[in-house]
Amino acid sequence: MTLPSEDPWSAHGGTAAAVSPLSGHLVGRERELADVHGWLGDTDGPHLVLVRGQRGAGRTVFLHAVAERLRTDGVFVRAVGCVPGDDARPFLLALRLVTALEERRNAEAVRAAGRGDGTAMAALLRTALARTASAVVIDDVQHADADSLALLGGIDFVGIPSGVRLVASAVGRGHASGHRRGVEGARTIVLSRLTPNETTAMVARRMAATPDTGLARRVRDLTYGLPGAVDALLTAWTRQGVIRVTDGHAFVGVRTPTPVLPDSDRYMRALAALGEPCRTVAGALSILWPLGARAVELIAASAGLSADEVREAVRELVDAEIIEGLTVPNAAEVQQGWAFGLPLVAHAVRERLGPLERSRLSATAVETLWADADGADTSSRSQQPTTTHLDDVDAVAYLADRIAEAGTLVERDRAARELTAAAERLHPDAEGMGMLRWCRAAGFLVERPADRVPALQRYAVAAYFAGDFATARAIAESILRNRPDILGPLELQEIATLLTAATADDLDWAALSRLATPRWWDELRLPVPATATGRALALCLLARWHEALDLLAQTEPAWSTDARARANPTCFRDAAELALGRPERFRRSLAIPEAPHIGSDHAYTLTVTKFGELLNGGDLQAAEALLTAQGLPPELLPRSGRFLRHHLRGEWDEALEPSRWMLANKQFHTPAVDKYLIPARTAAILLARGRVTSARRVIDSVRVPGEGPPEHSLDAAEAQVLRTLGEPAGAERSLRRGLAAADAHAQVAGTDELCASLTELLVQEGRTAEAATCLDRLERVSAQMGTGRTRLTYLLASARLLRQDSPATAEGNLREAVELARSRSQPFETAVTLVAAADAGAGPPTLLREAYDLFGQCGAALERFHTRAAMRAAGITVPGRRQATVESEQLLATLIAEGLTNRQIATVLRLTEDAVANRLSRLFARTGLRSRTEVVTAVLTDYRARGLTLDA
Repeated sequence: MTLPSEDPWSAHGGTAAAVSPLSGHLVGRERELADVHGWLGDTDGPHLVLVRGQRGAGRTVFLHAVAERLRTDGVFVRAVGCVPGDDARPFLLALRLVTALEERRNAEAVRAAGRGDGTAMAALLRTALARTASAVVIDDVQHADADSLALLGGIDFVGIPSGVRLVASAVGRGHASGHRRGVEGARTIVLSRLTPNETTAMVARRMAATPDTGLARRVRDLTYGLPGAVDALLTAWTRQGVIRVTDGHAFVGVRTPTPVLPDSDRYMRALAALGEPCRTVAGALSILWPLGARAVELIAASAGLSADEVREAVRELVDAEIIEGLTVPNAAEVQQGWAFGLPLVAHAVRERLGPLERSRLSATAVETLWADADGADTSSRSQQPTTTHLDDVDAVAYLADRIAEAGTLVERDRAARELTAAAERLHPDAEGMGMLRWCRAAGFLVERPADRVPALQRYAVAAYFAGDFATARAIAESILRNRPDILGPLELQEIATLLTAATADDLDWAALSRLATPRWWDELRLPVPATATGRALALCLLARWHEALDLLAQTEPAWSTDARARANPTCFRDAAELALGRPERFRRSLAIPEAPHIGSDHAYTLTVTKFGELLNGGDLQAAEALLTAQGLPPELLPRSGRFLRHHLRGEWDEALEPSRWMLANKQFHTPAVDKYLIPARTAAILLARGRVTSARRVIDSVRVPGEGPPEHSLDAAEAQVLRTLGEPAGAERSLRRGLAAADAHAQVAGTDELCASLTELLVQEGRTAEAATCLDRLERVSAQMGTGRTRLTYLLASARLLRQDSPATAEGNLREAVELARSRSQPFETAVTLVAAADAGAGPPTLLREAYDLFGQCGAALERFHTRAAMRAAGITVPGRRQATVESEQLLATLIAEGLTNRQIATVLRLTEDAVANRLSRLFARTGLRSRTEVVTAVLTDYRARGLTLDA
């Protein structure tokens, strides 16, 4: 077991995942298991139960679970298995059954089987069945010999006095299912594919971690919920070390390819057993299947087979459940085709083809689809759909993939044009991977420099959006250094911006510092708009705000020539002025008047940047209004924007998912002024949930020594952690370090939290004169920034300072704070304000109840615990006594799991050490846990699976 303090989830990349055994728990098969168990336990129930399911449905695991359930009931269970080749030996299964039932080798049965005496074998089998009341489980009966199956089908189980029960498993289309129909009262149960939720639950149990949305989606898409395929996929990925586990959540790494199943895999063995020409036809179908029935003729021509040979191979592949038939209603006819039953298998088959063969088959698909398209252009009659079984979006992606793989085997110019069009049409896809693949292929296909450089520029953009910052940097710099003559001034300006942004997102602060110097850009001899824009962005990303403004002012005549040229420099200028406490230009820019003139991609980028700045400043309502005005749905926001929005809305579970992904993949920077807002806000969420050590490690893991941007938001978050642990001196050092870093950059934005926290800390220390000085600075910041958050921060801090000397003023400030907080509609912020007002007597004690509910909405367990104590002190009944007890115990267990000592826990909970010891004793007594280690194990695994209810 590893404690969070030893294995922080915030460490970039997390830890490599491992596949855990299911420990006998059948995810998604509970109903079927209960049904079979009920049938077998019923004296009037069936004597033979056949468990069916396609390959990988989990029949063997299910059979083992049935056997274990019977053994628990005291039933003696015997197991018999069938293997490939058994069907060639008559009466072999019957012989094995007699041997298992009698628990000895029956010489007479051996002789009867050897001479093929069905009458004798039938008598011996009936006698063996009549002598025992046990159960027999027979696995993979589809491999059994036909003679034995005929004997079983002819036995009158109802007349056998022993009450013996047989449970057999067979592949869904196994021939055994036909013989069982002759058995009186036999029952069949089919193990279907798992539902999406069941698939996700299986992944969670196998990884001992909760899969994030991306991992769960990819598993479902590749396996269709077939347990054997899920297991094969997870095993392959974990062997490659590409699944990372952070904070109990599993992620697929950035740009993780689909693994290729090994030859030993059950699906690959099934295909290999068919031999030729099935394997050749399967390989071709893995590429050509979307072409529908036409694939037969195309495969025949490609492989040198007859159409009949291809059709026969297709029939064998269908019978083996490797592919399945498809029909699509059409206006004129029903069109037939075939697809692999599992995309994971299709991928494995396709990847086994050689590169040349894949290219050749892909070229066949491309030429066929192009001929369809050209025919549609010249014909007035209705055309047959080109890709029969794909929707419009998938059809575009399919053709683009085939063009990319065909490479130079198809017309290069047309291929490059269509790849570019596909990338533009489908951008952005889930992770930018399709766009990246197509733009890379287009860049290699184009030969003329005049066309090749723009294609490489598109490739660089695609790499950036896919998170491949190193590739984006390399291509952008190569273009700027080697062929700037090909691009116009606007394109050079954009590629310079891309280079700088990718360098920062690659966390290469030394290189970014070089990009901030005039010397680096002077070597390239680029137009002024490009050099000024690239360098100004570097200065902004390093928080060298005054230098950025001076550069932009000096070069403004060069970059302000039209709306597109001035879009980025103006955005950088507005951000620099906002950071320096001059927000007027930024507020005027929220209308984005240039949007109609700069293209959708640029408008999207500007909207996302301004959205991030608004949330950085805590202005959720203005940020939501911006999205509405620009027609941008929240689901199209990048992860950073989704996190910040969920955080302020109090949707913390939803916020943590993108946050974990960003931290695990080193992509946590925001386009806003504060580059460390994601880890800082993540730490705040964890702290509010009692994850004290984890919060601290999130902060430590992202700090980078060197010339990067100021880390004042990390300092503010660290100070809050230290204050929670009762370390005011350390908290003060963090706060003053953050303010000093902000002062070194003349930065005003974001310093309000530092000032407010320092003011409160100094008040607690009785250093009121210093606190007053700090409050004066906070008041100036609030006046400069003019935001609701800075005003609210000032009101709360001033009330804390003025409570003794000017209680009326303090009360008035708190009343204003409550009204302001409610108007801003941010649950956690509002709850904190209500508690402050109630604590100072600036409102009725019932404010605590409202705050309690808001903390619950966010899942702020630690704040909710403190509020419960305040409610009890105020004589307010805490709702849901049992729930409150559960929450308190869960919080206590979480603090133990975080590695805190009893003394630290007492400080965090504001209790005495004796009170903590008493709570631990009650926790151990109620749950049956015997040590702190067991409590940690329970927290880090699954309370509910162990029958505990510590998880509220």
